[in-house]
Amino acid sequence: MVNFRTPVALLALASVAQAWVLPSNAQLSKTFTATSKAQSQSLKMADNFDETRGGTYSIADQVARFNKAKADDNKRYLDISSVYNGKELSGKRVLVTGGNRGLGLEITKELVAAGATALVLCRSSSSELEALVGKWNVYSGVDVTDEEAVTKALKRIKSDGGALDYVINNAGYFYEPKETILDKSLNFQEQLKQIDICALGPLRVNSAAVNTGCLAEGAKLVIITSQAGSCEWRSTQNKDQGGDYGHHMSRAACNIAGVLQAEELRKKGYAVILLHPGFNRTEMTAKYKDIWDIEGAVDPSEGAKRVLYEAQKASLETTGQFINCEDGLRIPW
Repeated sequence: MVNFRTPVALLALASVAQAWVLPSNAQLSKTFTATSKAQSQSLKMADNFDETRGGTYSIADQVARFNKAKADDNKRYLDISSVYNGKELSGKRVLVTGGNRGLGLEITKELVAAGATALVLCRSSSSELEALVGKWNVYSGVDVTDEEAVTKALKRIKSDGGALDYVINNAGYFYEPKETILDKSLNFQEQLKQIDICALGPLRVNSAAVNTGCLAEGAKLVIITSQAGSCEWRSTQNKDQGGDYGHHMSRAACNIAGVLQAEELRKKGYAVILLHPGFNRTEMTAKYKDIWDIEGAVDPSEGAKRVLYEAQKASLETTGQFINCEDGLRIPW
């Protein structure tokens, strides 16, 4: 407690009082100057911002990314077969959700070619699929939105043949009509459906795989997501437009769930990797077929190799990362 009877205390109090009555215009001037400097610095940083973070991250502009790969003659990007080798997959048990068509079917075909035991979790089967992997390795009638069905299927998988070395969450859904606020075309039910399938689907499958004990030691949990889940890239890929709310929200939700899984399951020795498979010419992306060529869309058979190339590289050192399978570089959140 200050002793006001001492000269030193009185002098200190006077100094404090002087500070209290500092002219308001001087205070504002200092604040304005500091704010201006900070804003100026921020603008300078923005002008010089390197979105590749020194070459470790991918480029947001899809056309520019593809053109750079061609200019650099990037074989990794332009011809995945030049670097892909599926030897590590030989003898592994791999579960693919939605492996009955599109990219999922091509991943399944590539797994079989590599000598892996491919198991498929899907809503409906086909004679082609059953001839490919064996009828006993197709677990059909399972929707990834149905927790009970997913859990039952994972229990059967364990009892039928043992532990899984990989789980590749490929099942997805894309609402084709354009969604915007200004033309009053938002479909909230469809948005929730996309979130349920694309974000909660992988979480249900991975959770069931862990809790039914059907994962092998060091198993890898692969989540096929999309660059659409990058918030940073919206200012490039959706600049001044917005749109496709359900698609982008579902993938962003998928990504945060994947990162959380990576943190929680690290102690169990399971790596979780989030993969943008690249632009593939599938039924799901047919909405954008007019830009397939200029943005470097590839046949899903090539997309499958891209996915499996990155899946094999996944480890506890890279767990939780969001990777672009086109160039192997990271995508920002």
